[in-house]
Amino acid sequence: MPPSDVRKSSASGGVQSLERALVLLEHMADAGGETGLSELAASSGLPLPTIHRLMRTLVATGYVRQHTNRRYALGPRLIRLGESAARPLSTWARPHLARLVEGTGETANMALLDGDDVVYVAQVPTLRHSMRMFTEVGRRVLPHSTGVGKALLAGLPDAEVRALLARTGMPAATERTITSPDLFLAALREVRERGYALDDSEQEVGVRCIAVSVPDSPTAAAISVSGPAGRVTDAAAETMVPLLREVARDLAAALDGRPDRRI
Repeated sequence: MPPSDVRKSSASGGVQSLERALVLLEHMADAGGETGLSELAASSGLPLPTIHRLMRTLVATGYVRQHTNRRYALGPRLIRLGESAARPLSTWARPHLARLVEGTGETANMALLDGDDVVYVAQVPTLRHSMRMFTEVGRRVLPHSTGVGKALLAGLPDAEVRALLARTGMPAATERTITSPDLFLAALREVRERGYALDDSEQEVGVRCIAVSVPDSPTAAAISVSGPAGRVTDAAAETMVPLLREVARDLAAALDGRPDRRI
């Protein structure tokens, strides 16, 4: 991070040391939750003495842990903050998901990538049809068999996706679930090319789901619409996908809440 950005933020009224500490936490999260001082210096642009001083404070307060090998990891006190921050997500997301329901006639969902799992954090069901899809808020699933999971993993390098799949395995939820890492990576390449993900009876027989990632979200997030395969057709996707992308952009702005996230 260029020093000029740090000075610019501080000149605007922020507390520089607090801003820098938060930047370091974000860089640690981007690195998978664990990193070393030299890696933080390279990614943040801050001087090593400054990073060392801030990390000592974060360790002392429990927001960061230091391993015996002197590398740093995100600490347990962040869990409570994350859980508390996740609760309002449903409130923020519902008006946007309601737009999806109104525009598509199908149930809309929002999900996050939490560790190796996908967790559903918000849903607005359709009332237009008697046959509709319900996914319990708080439900955790493996990402390889869901549209939101594909949308989320498409933003990661292939090596990270392979490592995740090796940790979770690829159990088949239906006979159409992709259970080969190579085939799954090929599917992610298609997601990147066309700009949306599709779950075609891979999580539940007879159910199709179309999903897109939420761009530049503070945490990896995706939204989707799901319904019976007879309604969520390829032809229907032509009108659903543009609306999904529009809502995803608006939701990203609502989640960010800041015009410039640089520190």
